[in-house]
Amino acid sequence: MNSSSQITSAEGGTNRATNPSARRLRTRVGLAPYLVAGIFFGFVAIKAEIISWYRIQEMFRFQSFHMYGLIGSAVLVAALSVWLIKRLEVRTIGGEEITFTPKDPGWRRYLMGGTIFGIGWALVGACPGPIFALIGSGIPAMLVVFVGALLGTYLYGVVRRRLPH
Repeated sequence: MNSSSQITSAEGGTNRATNPSARRLRTRVGLAPYLVAGIFFGFVAIKAEIISWYRIQEMFRFQSFHMYGLIGSAVLVAALSVWLIKRLEVRTIGGEEITFTPKDPGWRRYLMGGTIFGIGWALVGACPGPIFALIGSGIPAMLVVFVGALLGTYLYGVVRRRLPH
């Protein structure tokens, strides 16, 4: 018997749930829809020009409605989706109830976080959402943005306990 333990049932079959390689394969296969969704999002982001540095600069200079229209549409779709999920009492694929936790009504942390996010977005010329699409579309400078995003995430993890949540 190899190093991976398998449980043999009374009927002589093995229990695949305890086989680590079978678990890894199921996990990889289970993640495939998310990979496809991410690739689709990247394709749409490129075609809609939401990853275009020029479009982002137009937005921050108030020269074009393009990005505001896309962001506004996304907010409306999200609001409608949340309303429908609540109204129709939609459940997850596993049958679990979908719940939405109300956020703190305070405005200071949202103002501070939004300002930091907006300054970073304006300086880099890219939203962090499509970093991989930007790298994949052949913009190597976005590797610097990716490293910055990783460092920022790490820094947040370090100081998280001291921040007002």
